[in-house]
Amino acid sequence: MAPPATTPPVSTTPNASAAPVFKARSLAKTYGHGTAAVHALAGLDLDLTAGEFVVLLGASGSGKSTLLNLLGGLDLPTAGTLAYRDWDLGRATGDELTRYRRHVVGFVFQFYNLIPSLTARENVALITSLAPDPMTPEAALDLVGLSHRLDHFPAQLSGGEQQRVAIARAIAKKPAVLLCDEPTGALDIQTGVTVLNAIERINRELGTLTVVITHNAVIADMAARVIHLSDVRIQKSTTNATRKAPSGLSW
Repeated sequence: MAPPATTPPVSTTPNASAAPVFKARSLAKTYGHGTAAVHALAGLDLDLTAGEFVVLLGASGSGKSTLLNLLGGLDLPTAGTLAYRDWDLGRATGDELTRYRRHVVGFVFQFYNLIPSLTARENVALITSLAPDPMTPEAALDLVGLSHRLDHFPAQLSGGEQQRVAIARAIAKKPAVLLCDEPTGALDIQTGVTVLNAIERINRELGTLTVVITHNAVIADMAARVIHLSDVRIQKSTTNATRKAPSGLSW
């Protein structure tokens, strides 16, 4: 159950002088109605700025996946406002959200969703064929360290390699925002670190706003900022004075 409405607001603005990429105010999401209503998010105030590496940390049911879905245009808020560069996502039409997802956002999920009959290069090319100014599939795969596996099929790749193909596919269209949902959840530690290295490199070299959701508190050590969610609210926002490299993480 969510905390009472008197819970004090949490400041989550990293830099008051920076124009936010996302601005959420009193953001809420409810599924169902009446006694069957499920409150998935309640009263979030949040700013995310260009080039940030942010971890959304919380247990299952804390609201982090719901927030990621709203940021990605996969769902619409029930109340409050959510703007992408002053464009109100809550008032967008279905067609507008489709274009937004296609051109602005790259998604990385826990499961890779690669097409088995296509090579790594061909899986990435599916996205580049739709984007107005994409990288080449070869350049995207090189960014995640897979230039030597271009013509391998998913069944010929390890789990970590398949996840890195999924990351290359997500960033090949040069998205302004990269949203990662438990990207290491199905991987062992060594493979997970390799995947996190790829995500960190993209954030650093391309300046892509990167948001990673996880229940693994260790991963938060590599973020610039950590948003802690619990009971469908933001409980606190912390900044890492010193960020760990993925190779320094262990869980």
